[in-house]
Amino acid sequence: MIRTLEDLREFKIQQEERSRQEKADKQAKILVGMGTCGIAAGAQEVYEAICDELRQQGIEDVVVAQTGCIGFCAQEPLAEVILPDRQVLYGHIDAEKARKIVTDHIAGGQVITEWAVNGGSLLPKEQQAEAEIVNVGDVPFFKTQVRIALKNCGVINPESLGEYIARDGYQSLAKVLTEMTPADVIEEVKKSGLRGRGGGGFSTGMKWEFAHKQPPGQKYIVCNADEGDPGAFMDRSILEGDPHSVVEGMAIGAYAIGANKGYVYCRAEYPIAVKRLNLAISQAKEQGLLGENILGTDFSFDLEVRLGAGAFVCGEETALLASIEGERGEPRLRPPYPAVSGLWGKPTIINNVETFANIAPIIRRGSDWFGSIGSENSKGTKVFALAGEINNIGLAEIPMGTTLREVIFDIGGGIPEGKQFKGAQTGGPSGGCIPAEFLDTPIDYDNLAKLGTIMGSGGLIIMAEDTCMVDLARFFLDFTQEESCGKCPPCRVGTTVMLDMLNRIVEGKGEVEDLEKLKELGENIKAASLCGLGQTAPNPVLSTMRYFWEEYEEHVRDKKCRAGVCTALFQYYIIPEKCKRCGICAKVCPVKCISGDRQTPYVIDQELCIKCGACMEACPFDSIIKQ
Repeated sequence: MIRTLEDLREFKIQQEERSRQEKADKQAKILVGMGTCGIAAGAQEVYEAICDELRQQGIEDVVVAQTGCIGFCAQEPLAEVILPDRQVLYGHIDAEKARKIVTDHIAGGQVITEWAVNGGSLLPKEQQAEAEIVNVGDVPFFKTQVRIALKNCGVINPESLGEYIARDGYQSLAKVLTEMTPADVIEEVKKSGLRGRGGGGFSTGMKWEFAHKQPPGQKYIVCNADEGDPGAFMDRSILEGDPHSVVEGMAIGAYAIGANKGYVYCRAEYPIAVKRLNLAISQAKEQGLLGENILGTDFSFDLEVRLGAGAFVCGEETALLASIEGERGEPRLRPPYPAVSGLWGKPTIINNVETFANIAPIIRRGSDWFGSIGSENSKGTKVFALAGEINNIGLAEIPMGTTLREVIFDIGGGIPEGKQFKGAQTGGPSGGCIPAEFLDTPIDYDNLAKLGTIMGSGGLIIMAEDTCMVDLARFFLDFTQEESCGKCPPCRVGTTVMLDMLNRIVEGKGEVEDLEKLKELGENIKAASLCGLGQTAPNPVLSTMRYFWEEYEEHVRDKKCRAGVCTALFQYYIIPEKCKRCGICAKVCPVKCISGDRQTPYVIDQELCIKCGACMEACPFDSIIKQ
């Protein structure tokens, strides 16, 4: 039990000594990335194969441990071999490869370079810790990342309190409880320039100050882990890879505002995150880092997890609070804001997972350090989930002000198959699209707002040249319309009308005058909706109309989809002079709409064709076109 500051220091020393002894006693350590992405790709089988092969070969001086998401999701399953003089990151590992890594690398001392990510040369762990950068070196994906929120993800066993404390865990909580007043904490967070990482980007310190200034009494602090954006997985990965960082950040926030109770609102679709978070809370309670009189002070704080059923609208803070209270997840009018009247009518602070993960490093290293990273009005780093048409799908934590080009091409590895970049959707379905002409725009809150989009929680979906921007806007609007709670007419009715108009357009039934109506309706929904869901729902439509207006015109005027995505606006044709009459296309057609023989040119019956594209993919002579 850690009852005092001295107990915490002694515990940290013990863990550091244990780590040093482990390095001295053991030949190597193998970390297997076992976040959701890794397990889905087969990491559990890799882990078991490594352990089994070590047993079969009688190798006892190797530690095998799980870690959270390493970040390079495109290379999962990932296994990192850590030796005293070198560490090697292996990608796309399966059980068979895992066994060979044990025989060749661990037992034989030979790096299997063809499986190593970029040769596998990485900085020693000690240098990583000093630089606040994890997994850097010769791997381009990691090389320019600066990891603060993700500092421990992919490095420690997320189910080990000892490993978290050995890397300065709970030192910041000890500092604020023994050396700082609540006002000091708030001032330090304000000076750091940390803005909420969940959407609007409001000053974290100012939000805390509002709640702190409310009269003494019951107050609450809430972590929004209801990550619902398509393609976003930042918060999930932090909870799976470093749950104690969120627990510590929330405890510091609770001290600052005068709260004694906290809730983490997490969607039930994140079972691994929920399991590891509950374990972290249990461990902290067992050791006295949560509960009554923490570290011998008069500060008490309890924390529990509440599960959400997956409603996107519950990411909105007032709907989230209603859900915690057991009510229907619907937003309410503001003011009063939650900092004044929130959970059960009491002052409540709500921040998201990534925001809380930044708190302990700010307290430990100081606001000046954090403020030195990033741009003038957007301090620190931001975690982005790279998804869509990009080679290196995964998590990237970059300094604010990094250009979109650097993220997509240097870290993300560019577009697959040599395709051209067309646009990037930031902020999920609530955000907007950035076209290629703004690739060199520094990413921060102000610049994204100027482009008509938002930072959001950090989803970054990349589109290539063969993406239909009209269909993309329809996809995101379909999501938000489906997720609308229906409480206010502008969102409930307005998004339905917009979606009907877009469906008509992609079906070739749109009219030119529909475009101006679509824009006007979108602006009205933004202005009149009750909460952030409705206020941002038209963003994908409005931003794509702003930058890709000609595609909308082609859909309604020429009945043409240049990307060949909208099935009502294109047909497959067989070019007679190129057709070799082999019959392959007819054999693969699932609806038998292709006819012909050795003497008669093959043709496609357009009435029967379902436009699946199987014939075009199968034709070895490129004699089938789509237009």
